[in-house]
Amino acid sequence: MADAIEDEFHEFVRERLPGLRRAAYLLCGDWTRGDDIVQRTLTDVYVRWRRIRRAGNVDAYVRTVLVHRFIDERRRGWAARESPVDRLPERCAEDVALEGVPEGLELHAALARLPHRQRAVLVLRFFCDMSVEQTARVLRCAPGTVKSQTSAALATMRRLLEDPLDAGRTR
Repeated sequence: MADAIEDEFHEFVRERLPGLRRAAYLLCGDWTRGDDIVQRTLTDVYVRWRRIRRAGNVDAYVRTVLVHRFIDERRRGWAARESPVDRLPERCAEDVALEGVPEGLELHAALARLPHRQRAVLVLRFFCDMSVEQTARVLRCAPGTVKSQTSAALATMRRLLEDPLDAGRTR
């Protein structure tokens, strides 16, 4: 029985890993940090997999954990996130591409310019296809806050994407 449950978890990870990586990348704007967030998320999920697998919507639960790990990562200082090493780790040959996003579009740069909460709202609402209420539960805020953050984020994205030179500039 334990092997079947573990196999079920491995299959879940195989199917969902690319989407989790893309969501984490969209949240933090960095593949390496995103992979760290996904790793912490999957570690948390693995420990509780026996209970989680019986939940009504496992994907929503895992996305919630992912966003909470992103928020936790943002709250900790640089020193808590970084530890020096003698050798750099090997890099993947290819990162997962964002399907349907035309090359040259400054979407990534514009998304990176948003405040973290607004970025999280857009990723959850439009990439993870969550409702206002689901997003509010994940972010532990009121649905009205999600709506106002979405509106502000979309207005900023429109402005930044109308002027691609502005989207590439740092804050």
